[in-house]
Amino acid sequence: MNKDEVLKKLSTLLIENKVTIATAESCTGGLIAHRLTNISGSSAYFDCGIISYSNQAKHDFLDVPDQLIKEYGAVSTEVAEAMANGARKNAHTDIGLSTTGIAGPTGGSKEKPVGLVYIGLSTADYTQVHCHVSSGSRLENKEHFCSTALNILYEYLVSTREEP
Repeated sequence: MNKDEVLKKLSTLLIENKVTIATAESCTGGLIAHRLTNISGSSAYFDCGIISYSNQAKHDFLDVPDQLIKEYGAVSTEVAEAMANGARKNAHTDIGLSTTGIAGPTGGSKEKPVGLVYIGLSTADYTQVHCHVSSGSRLENKEHFCSTALNILYEYLVSTREEP
């Protein structure tokens, strides 16, 4: 499925199921929120997007504990989970979707290479973090991170959809 098809299907699923979403983005810089709001009628499901590029913003706007960042690093499963939870809880939405990673071309390490992203999805009774690695330019990595996050959201919505 191309990105436009995913967006149309996501929009339909979110509207039909009356599900609301908030995003917490670091490495994608608002690209997920941008894509989600490219569909007319997105105000029915999209509440807000927080671009929390700095550690301080993650703490201040998403309630990510400073200790979590110190212990695991901003690019980690633990922080992606806390970001998704913080977005969902603070916006009072059904779903929180987060990204934290290293788009490049600098900033990577042996343990956390350029192209690494953690994508968190949080609901009231479900939280999961996915780890992916991409190997493109900065912009290609951001696009890949965004598309991957939207596909994860789509797969989650399809898997939880109640059949009539």
